[in-house]
Amino acid sequence: MNAATPSLSPAADGIIGLGIESSCDETSVSVVVDGREILSNEIYSQISEHAPYHGVVPEIASRSHLLKINSVYESALQKAGVSIEDVAYCAVTSRPGLTGSLMIGAQLARCLHLVHSIPIVTVDHIESHMYAVFLEGKQVEYPFLGLLLSGGNSAIFLVHGPEQMERLATTMDDALGEAFDKAASVLGLAYPGGPQVEKLALQYAQKNPNAASARCIFPRILRDLPAERMAFSFSGIKTAVLQAAAERDPELICFDFQRTTFELVTRMLKRAVQSTGIKRIVASGGVLSSGSLRTALEESAERDWNLVYPVDRKLCTDNAAMVASLGYRLFEKGNRNPLDFAVSSRR
Repeated sequence: MNAATPSLSPAADGIIGLGIESSCDETSVSVVVDGREILSNEIYSQISEHAPYHGVVPEIASRSHLLKINSVYESALQKAGVSIEDVAYCAVTSRPGLTGSLMIGAQLARCLHLVHSIPIVTVDHIESHMYAVFLEGKQVEYPFLGLLLSGGNSAIFLVHGPEQMERLATTMDDALGEAFDKAASVLGLAYPGGPQVEKLALQYAQKNPNAASARCIFPRILRDLPAERMAFSFSGIKTAVLQAAAERDPELICFDFQRTTFELVTRMLKRAVQSTGIKRIVASGGVLSSGSLRTALEESAERDWNLVYPVDRKLCTDNAAMVASLGYRLFEKGNRNPLDFAVSSRR
């Protein structure tokens, strides 16, 4: 960790924070000022390492973090133009995630504390996604609804403030990102599945101008869920894709897969708005990288809610800048964690 360089930051008057993210298959370190301005946001993606398995292999993930985290850290400081002595706090993801992966980021934070006396602020990975939009200058008043759609989570939260997040809905089984990966695998598409499914879906829509009004091949998800309940479920449509794969056009399957799953997302959001009366929605998570999902949410937003999400797709996926952003707010509250803080696979 020999990364000390002269302080060149134009934002030296602000509070400089370091973020560390290693909860799954991205190794990321970021330097952020006042929880809003990104000086650097270095991310090493392990996609190529997990692609042969069509999913994240925990042992491979933790080994890759161990091999890459020092160089990612050094690159983050160098690109930010700051030295470690400029850093006021170190925010690190401690939950939830793969235990072995979390431990690698935690050890880097502990080393920085021991060597440089930098305060440690532990951060909830899921909650940090809600703060990615603040890194693009967006201002969202509390309370707001938070929509998280990723490979491991599909949920809606009522966010009252930092560390004040109430879960309104979660998935009964699989997350949406996982469902995309499994559907792509069934259809023989590459990993990760989201971009591949979206590509074929767009091809189908271009060839069939009336596709949006055509009859669905997949049944409506959770069509019998009582009106007062909110939930997600994506295991059933994975099975439906498997059954359809032998006799249906892959482009049609991808188009209807997206249409059916996105309909459930917008329906549950509408229920959350109706239940809480809150129309401010912050959306994030890797699935928000999909232009098709953004379009579906925006079309509903014009009528039903005010929607913001990270325009930069890099901020939708796992990254350390969002960790530093939430960490800044916790640091300002006085949060400090001991050297022996624990990591956990759960929230």
